[in-house]
Amino acid sequence: MAPSAAATPKRQGTPVSTAPLPPRPVTSLREFSAPPEVDSFYSKYQPGVPIAIDFGSSYVRAGVTNGPEPNNTFPNVSARYRDRKGAVNLTLVGHDVYRDASIKSSIRPSYDGTFISNWDNVETVLDYTFEHLGVTSNNNRVDNPIIMTEPLANTLYHRKGMYELLFEAYGVPQVAFGIDSLFSFYANCKGPASGLVIGANNISTHVIPVLEGRGILQQAKRIDYGGDQAGQYLQKLLALKYPYFPARLTNQNYATMLTDHCYFSKDYQSEISSYLDMENLEKTDVILQAPVEIAPVEKKKSEEEIARQAERKREQGRRLQEQARQKRLEKLVQKEKELEYYTQLKAELGTMTPKQAQSRLVEDEFSSMADFNKYVAGLEKTLKKSRSQDVGDAEEDVDPAASFPLVDVPDEELNDEQIKEKRKQKLLKGHMDARLRAQEEKRQEEELAIQREKEQEEWRARDLEGWCATVREQWNEVVGRIRHRTKMMESFKDRKSMAAQKRMKNIATLAQDPDAGSKRRRRNVNSATIDNDPNDTFGANDDDWAVYRDISNSALQEEQEADHEELLRIEQQLLDYDPSFHHEDTFAASQTFDWRNSALHKFLHGPRENITVKLQAEGTEPEDLHSHPEILKKNHQLHLNVERIRVPEVLFQPYMAGLDQAGIPELVEDLVVRRMDGNFAVGGQSRNLCGNVFVTGGWVQMPNFTDRLHSELRQFLPVDVPLKVWSAADYMRDPWRGMKLWSQSDESKKSYVSKAEYDEYGPEYIKEHGLGNVCLM
Repeated sequence: MAPSAAATPKRQGTPVSTAPLPPRPVTSLREFSAPPEVDSFYSKYQPGVPIAIDFGSSYVRAGVTNGPEPNNTFPNVSARYRDRKGAVNLTLVGHDVYRDASIKSSIRPSYDGTFISNWDNVETVLDYTFEHLGVTSNNNRVDNPIIMTEPLANTLYHRKGMYELLFEAYGVPQVAFGIDSLFSFYANCKGPASGLVIGANNISTHVIPVLEGRGILQQAKRIDYGGDQAGQYLQKLLALKYPYFPARLTNQNYATMLTDHCYFSKDYQSEISSYLDMENLEKTDVILQAPVEIAPVEKKKSEEEIARQAERKREQGRRLQEQARQKRLEKLVQKEKELEYYTQLKAELGTMTPKQAQSRLVEDEFSSMADFNKYVAGLEKTLKKSRSQDVGDAEEDVDPAASFPLVDVPDEELNDEQIKEKRKQKLLKGHMDARLRAQEEKRQEEELAIQREKEQEEWRARDLEGWCATVREQWNEVVGRIRHRTKMMESFKDRKSMAAQKRMKNIATLAQDPDAGSKRRRRNVNSATIDNDPNDTFGANDDDWAVYRDISNSALQEEQEADHEELLRIEQQLLDYDPSFHHEDTFAASQTFDWRNSALHKFLHGPRENITVKLQAEGTEPEDLHSHPEILKKNHQLHLNVERIRVPEVLFQPYMAGLDQAGIPELVEDLVVRRMDGNFAVGGQSRNLCGNVFVTGGWVQMPNFTDRLHSELRQFLPVDVPLKVWSAADYMRDPWRGMKLWSQSDESKKSYVSKAEYDEYGPEYIKEHGLGNVCLM
C-alpha cells in the first residue's frame, strides 16, 4: 500500500436501517371453566336396561344404553362447601365445583395416580350419576346392570372396592368391567376386529394387541406417561425457564396449555435443530399472558417543577464539589510538604553509610530502602494526578512578594492577627505554587505528546504495515489485561472462587495484625484520635484508609478505567489509519449484546427484543421501568416454543423426561416382531396388527400424532406390509359408545358377574371377555 494512504483517515460506513416488525399476537392464559348450562336429568329411564359408566381418572361419562349418547359428562371430582347464609353444608360434584373460585381449593379427585384412593368421593360421584340418570326403584336399589371401565391390569383392591360399592351400597343385580381403550376400538370397528390399540389416557399410555376381537393382555405394554404427567413435565420446564414468574399457575392452566398449544413433531430432530431460528420462531413461538393488574399511572410533575428540582440538585452538587475541591487542595499542599521532606531525606541518605541510612529509615518507619523508594514513587504519582485534577492554569501572573508579604517574615516580628494572616497567605501561596508546577508539567507533557505524534506520523509514512502491526499488538495487550481483570472482578462475586478465598484470608490477617490499624504516620504524628488514645493513630493520615483498598477491588476498577481510556485511544488510531480495522473489530462492538444471535434470549423472550432493554435504550428513567405498563405485562408473559414439541415427544423418547422405558415405536417393534408370531405374510398375526393401528385417548388428540407414528412404524416394517394408523372419531365419547354397542352383543350377556356369584366367589372372581381384564394367576 502506498505511504500516502497512511495519513488519510478512513471514511466510516453508515448503518443499515431495518423496518419495524409488526406486533405479535398475545393469547390470554386460559383457565378451565364450567359450561353455562347445568348437567341435565335423564327422562327416559327404564329399569333393567344396562347403565354404562366410563369412570375415568379425569372425566366420568355415564348414560343408559337405550340412548344414542352418554347423558352426562363431567369431571371426576367433588368438593365440600359451607353456605354461611343458609348454615348448611353442601357437596358439589363435577362442573359445579368450578363455578365458584372459593371452592377450587377444596377439590378432591377420586384417583391418585393409576388407582382409586378416595372411595368416599367415588360414592359421591356415583350418587350424582344415578340421580341425574333418573334411577328410581321400589326397593331402594339400582335395578340396572352396570357396565364400567377399569384400568388395565386392575388390582384386586381396586375391584374389591368397586364390587362392594355397587353390590352392597347400591344393590345392583350384575356388573361387568372392561378397558376403555378396547371399548373405543370396538365402537370404531363396529364390532370385533384385529388390530393394535394405543390408548393414551390421563395416567399412562398402553399398547394392546387385539386378535379377532379379544385383547391379548399378556402382551400389553405400558408407558408411565399420560396427560397428567405431561402437564407436570410442562410445569417443571416452565419453572426452570421462568423461576421468578410473578403469577401462580394452576394445574388446569398447564393442562390447557398442553391441549391448546402443544403438538407432535413429524421429525423431531430436524425441527428442534432449527426451532429457535428467527424465521421459524415467528411462526411457532406462542405468547401466553397471565392476568396482571396495572395500577393507574401517577400524574407526572410539570416541566417547571422538574426544572426547579434539577436546579436545586445542581446547586447542591456545585456546593459539594467546591467543598471537595478545597479539601483536595489542602491535602495537595500537605503532600507537597511531605514530598519536599522526603526529597531532602533522600539526599541525606545518599551521604550516609548503609548502616546509618537503615537506622534513619527505621526512625521514619520504613523497613528498607526499597520500601522508601516505593513510597516516594507512589507519592509523586499521586501528586501528579492530583495536580492535573484539582488545579488549573493561573489566570494571571502573581507577584509573591506583593501578594504574600508576610510569608518570609519571622513569627517573632508579628502579632497574633498577623500570624493568622501569615498562615492564610502560606496556604494560598502553596495553592499558587502547586498550580504553577501543574502548568509546567502539563506544558512538558504536551511537548512530549507533540513529539511522539510527530514520530508516529513519520513511522506511518515510512512503514504503515509495521506501524499497524505494532499498534495491534498494543491493542491485544490492553484487551488481554481488561479481560483478565474483568474475570478477576467476577470471581470476587463467587465466594468459593480462589480470588474470593484469598481476599477473605487478607481480611482475616488484617483483623489479627495488631499493627494493621496503625500504619505509618509519616509526618502527622501529632494528629489526635476521637477517644484521645495516644496509641490509636489509625486515620491520622488519609493514606491509612488505603487498607480497605487492599481488600476491595477499587484499585482494579481504577486500573480498568485507565486501560479502557488507553484502549479507546489505540482503537481511534487504528480506525483512522489501519484500512483493515473497522468499527466491528473494536472491543466495544465485540461486547455489545445482539439479542438476535442469542439463543437464550429467543428461548425466553421470543423473536422480539426484550422490552426492558428497548426502553432503556430509548432513555426511560430507571425508576419508571418498574411501574411501566408494558414491562408489567411482559413480566406476566410466558413464551412457549421448544416446549410445544418437547413435552409430547416423551411418548417417543421417554428418556427426555427421565423415564427408563421404551417409547411407543420400540414397544410396537418388540411386540409385532418378537412377541407375536412375527409373520408379516397374509394371514399372519403381525400383519393383521400393523394393518389396523388404532389410536385413542384424551391427550393424544394433539396434531400430527398419527402422522408421526406412521413414519416411525414404517421405518422397521417390511416394505410390502400394509400399515394403517388411524384415530378414534371422538376421543371422549367413543369408549361409552363401545360399551353401549357391546351391551347389545351376545358376549355381554355371558360376561356379567351377578350379586349371587359375588357372594359365593368373592371379589377375586371375574368373567373374562374380549374387552376386559383377564385373570393372570
